[in-house]
Amino acid sequence: MFFDSWDGLLRVVVVGVCAYAALVALVRLSGKRTLAKMNAFDMVVTVALGSTLATVLLTSDVALAEGVLALALLICAQFAVAWTSVRLGLVRRAVKSTPTLLVWQGRLRDRALRDQRVSRAEVLQAVRAQGQGALDQVAAVVLETDGTFSVIPLNSAGDLDALDNVPDVPRD
Repeated sequence: MFFDSWDGLLRVVVVGVCAYAALVALVRLSGKRTLAKMNAFDMVVTVALGSTLATVLLTSDVALAEGVLALALLICAQFAVAWTSVRLGLVRRAVKSTPTLLVWQGRLRDRALRDQRVSRAEVLQAVRAQGQGALDQVAAVVLETDGTFSVIPLNSAGDLDALDNVPDVPRD
């Protein structure tokens, strides 16, 4: 239960070092976007990479070469989807969400909060975290595609062109 053999431990060390080195090399080759905190698809790939690495390390039925191939396949699939989504709107809409406007000109947008399952308290926390003391000091709060909140204070809103890709922004 606590110890099977020295061979098992040695296998974990050798395969672990090799698999880790292969994963780092593959991630570096594929670019920064591979582990980006961008959307649900990126998170799924990150979790799958971790699960695959754990399987390679702890399951003696999986050879190192098979594990490295599985890691490479996941990274190549993520690269292909990211590359295609930049070029084709249909793919982009299928794998990426859109940002959601939660506050506009100091007013909460109740329907958007309900649709995104975000509470008023969460929005107020995001506003406070940006050093704002009241909603009327906020031009907009956006729930980004990665689940983070962006708070745009009125005093630095400018022409709000940063909201060009956010649906439902009132255009005057």
